[in-house]
Amino acid sequence: MLVDTQPATYQHVPASPEVRDHWVNSQLIGVLMDNMGPSLLAAVLSLPVLVYLMAGQSNTIALVVWTVLMVVMLVLRYRLIGIYRLRHDSLEGPQRMAFVRRYRWSWTAMALLWGGPVLLSYQHSTQATQFVCGLVVLGQGLLTLTAFSSYLPVFRQYANALILSVFVGLAWNTLLKLHRPEAVQIGLVLMALLFVFWGLLLMAGRRLHEVHRSSFELQFSNQELIDSLTLQTRASLRAVATKNRFLASAAHDLRQPVHALSLYADWLATEPEMARDIAPRILQSTRAINELFDSLFDLTRIDAGNYKVRLQHVDVQTLFADLAMQFEPVAVGKSLRLRTHSKPCTIWSDPVVLRRILGNLVSNALRHTQHGGVLLGLRHREDMLVFEVWDTGVGIAREHQQAIFQEFFRVSQHQGTEDSLGLGLTIVSKLTSLMGYQLALNSVANRGSVFRVMLPDFTQREPLATHSAKEPNVGF
Repeated sequence: MLVDTQPATYQHVPASPEVRDHWVNSQLIGVLMDNMGPSLLAAVLSLPVLVYLMAGQSNTIALVVWTVLMVVMLVLRYRLIGIYRLRHDSLEGPQRMAFVRRYRWSWTAMALLWGGPVLLSYQHSTQATQFVCGLVVLGQGLLTLTAFSSYLPVFRQYANALILSVFVGLAWNTLLKLHRPEAVQIGLVLMALLFVFWGLLLMAGRRLHEVHRSSFELQFSNQELIDSLTLQTRASLRAVATKNRFLASAAHDLRQPVHALSLYADWLATEPEMARDIAPRILQSTRAINELFDSLFDLTRIDAGNYKVRLQHVDVQTLFADLAMQFEPVAVGKSLRLRTHSKPCTIWSDPVVLRRILGNLVSNALRHTQHGGVLLGLRHREDMLVFEVWDTGVGIAREHQQAIFQEFFRVSQHQGTEDSLGLGLTIVSKLTSLMGYQLALNSVANRGSVFRVMLPDFTQREPLATHSAKEPNVGF
């Protein structure tokens, strides 16, 4: 199992422009579909009025055909609202955009049909009927501005189709009245005004669309900011909780040897003749305090970024010999075998950091092993070097294999945890992260464990050294 030794980060990653655009467009489509209801209601109320006014004044067959087509389109658009509410209202992004692309033709068809009253009534009905028909069509254009401008492609398509259908109606009826100059003149004026209205409609629609888009972009940014603040708040609370737990555990572990020292001092004051028996205990408590302080200082320096790394060539066999000499007395005292295995090899690392990492792993293995032994070795793989520490100890249950790298964590009822500070593996995990190494653990309860420190190829690349030869200055 590869151990996650990197500290948890809660920095919010901003969404990509594509994600932002998809979300904003889906919200704009939502506004578009929400406004379809009022526009549909306005069309339903206008249709009977127009049919009533044009009946008997326009071509009956054409009026019936137009009325039937309008009813069909109104029913279809009502059905589209139901489909959207049922299948797409709860979805966002590509699903809504696919829905609009599939049914965009319905907006075009509806806009073309709204030019029908002009074609049927202009120059064929009374002035009152023409005025009402023109007013309704003008109202449809203004309603388009508020109802469909949220989604610019649909708005432009609808507005262009509406103006085109009205222009065709005006032009056709004007051509039929070429023998009447005053009718031609009025028709040309109306067509000119229609083009002006068209330009103003598109301009106003674009600006209103920008207002809608800016509003949703601001909403998206605010939500991102809220998410970022939420993550940072959670991270801060976790950091405070971790620090409190850290200080509480450190205070608990400090209290025990300090309390023991006070007891030994009182004992020595009352019974000086017991100095020979008490002195080793005082030394043991002092060593425990020093070890705890050293570990705490190391953790503080690593977390603060003040741990200095000095990379150089490190002879692995010499390093293994030093570690064996350091821990051999501990192994002999517990009747364990401590072995090392490595081919002659020189690596690029910090000898102090590497020795601290491997030393903590070997010390941890010896502490939790009662029978058998501990093996420290180095394997060469194609893409990395791997230091391994094997033991035949108590092993670590799977549910504890991540938690053991936390500060002051000790598995209950494990032999060897009584005198452990619970900081050795924490320091190992932080130092491996500092060096760019990876830490892996395989363990079976009651059978043993193997810790692997993996040094990727990029950690073994020495910086290019530039040697400049100094040439003597020669004067002539």
